Amino acid sequence: MTTATSERTIFAPAGQAAPAALPAELRRPPLEADGGEPRADQLLHAAIGRSFAGFSPMGLAEAWYDWALHMAVSPGRITELARQGLKEVVRLGELAASTNASVCAPCERSLPQDKRFRHPSWQKWPYALYAESLLAAERLWDEATRDVHGATAHHLAQLNFVGRQTLDLLAPSNWPWSNPEVVEATVREHGFNLLRGAAFALEDAAHLARHEGPPEVRRFRPGKDVALTPGKVVHRTPLAEIIQYSPSTETVQAEPVLIVPAWIMKYYILDLRPENSLIRHLVDQGFTVFVVSWKNPGIEDRDLALDDYRRAGVLPAIAAALAATGASRLHAVGYCIGGTLLALTAAAMARDLDGRLASLTFLAAQVDFREAGELRLFIDESQLAILDDIMAEDGVLEAARMAGTFHLLRSNDLIWSRMVRTYLLGKREEMTDIAAWSADATRMPARMHSEYLRAFYLNNDLAEGRFRVEGEPVSLRDIHIPIFAVGTEHDHVAPWRSVYKLHRLADADVTFVLADAGHNRGIVAPPSQADRHFNIGTMLAHDRHVTAEQWLAGATLRKGSWWPAWFGWLAGQSSGTVPARDVADRGLGAAPGRYVHG
Repeated sequence: MTTATSERTIFAPAGQAAPAALPAELRRPPLEADGGEPRADQLLHAAIGRSFAGFSPMGLAEAWYDWALHMAVSPGRITELARQGLKEVVRLGELAASTNASVCAPCERSLPQDKRFRHPSWQKWPYALYAESLLAAERLWDEATRDVHGATAHHLAQLNFVGRQTLDLLAPSNWPWSNPEVVEATVREHGFNLLRGAAFALEDAAHLARHEGPPEVRRFRPGKDVALTPGKVVHRTPLAEIIQYSPSTETVQAEPVLIVPAWIMKYYILDLRPENSLIRHLVDQGFTVFVVSWKNPGIEDRDLALDDYRRAGVLPAIAAALAATGASRLHAVGYCIGGTLLALTAAAMARDLDGRLASLTFLAAQVDFREAGELRLFIDESQLAILDDIMAEDGVLEAARMAGTFHLLRSNDLIWSRMVRTYLLGKREEMTDIAAWSADATRMPARMHSEYLRAFYLNNDLAEGRFRVEGEPVSLRDIHIPIFAVGTEHDHVAPWRSVYKLHRLADADVTFVLADAGHNRGIVAPPSQADRHFNIGTMLAHDRHVTAEQWLAGATLRKGSWWPAWFGWLAGQSSGTVPARDVADRGLGAAPGRYVHG
């Protein structure tokens, strides 16, 4: 059944018939003018954005002008840069004049995460000179784009990022004649590595032209090879399927666990193979688990709003989980943007004195976006205008475009090093379950995408108390139930220090974990991986606030996976055990459901 409101339709869990139609009153993003003809300015902006890979050249021009103008009236800063540049030139000159292999080890002067020059062959002349020249240019550019008196920090960060991307493209490691590893492989294999690489390039180009993913992805099909935990779809809305998993223990915790994943990815990152499935491990630990499987939107869904994901996803999932188990409360878990959605939902429920949540868990999820990493560098009015115009014409943000943006944030690891390995060394990477899942990406509706970037990345409305739900602002300070939050050390999507900011926003006891690895591998950390580690610490609501660095200094370092610590924490927030509940067959199909194949 549905309950009407003055704004939109709320999808309730009762009645399992065909899903109701999407709300009719959602506005279309303004592409067309009053006369019905496409507006020339928007079409032009969309064309410009596509020509620049989705970025705004006007915004970059503004950043460059800000930097150049302030640098021009800073003679002291120019002198400092000239002095540093001279030192680098002298050092490179000494290196150029020497053929001693022990003179230079480039990796010693590169950033810790830069793995390009770690092979011993990069210590040999002239390759050490090539590498050191690039690293010197990087150091000079870093210096030139910081501490420019009067220039906007945001503009400086933009220029630094663009300059870094250009230098990464020109890196000697990317070219066959200046990469000693490629030269050695070519000599050793008589050039067959380059022939294999050329064949791989043609194969990949053909798949790209047909809008297909790598053929190896087919070895990881949801329901066949991954997403194997037994369960059934117990409720379906036009936007989400709610899956309940079958128990594997005789007794279970009284309160069920509901997982809200991000809708920019498919939920089965949390249910890959049995050995690394977080969902299966939860079930085996005696929890009744529900998960939201989001629909992959098409052009017809262009007008879906951010709040529709709450109304047609989180709220019916909460109601369905409680109705299926007879519990009065549940443990809610949010991953990535799903955690952001869960946070605003929990804040609205707390505002309205809705006590159906027993605890909250946030996995690599941000609620304060002021320091949200490099992804925020290009979130300004100029960039958003370009994106709005592109998406007003396209209707959705295609998965490939979004994946390309994330790859740019770690271009050395996710773009250039892979191209070198595949096309120059002639070595195909072995497809893993996580890599296959990553290739099985989803789209984002135009309206929701615009609202998300403006409300969170540009205006930071949720953290600053301006975000409205049902017409009224919500405050994270209203959240008083226990929280378990996980950040990951090398997260380029949700930097852990940004995730940590939840401590000063929610008025709750927070147990925080800093796990090793990155945004996905840090979360997919099964206990079988003994080489993992994590830091953990708890701050009570009345404790004095400490910075992220202070927390890390006082946290406890543990070896192994953080999963068992979370399972124990969840059990501690529960009210006891009850006999396991069978999953009712509501005729909607078995897990992983219908939407995961979209």
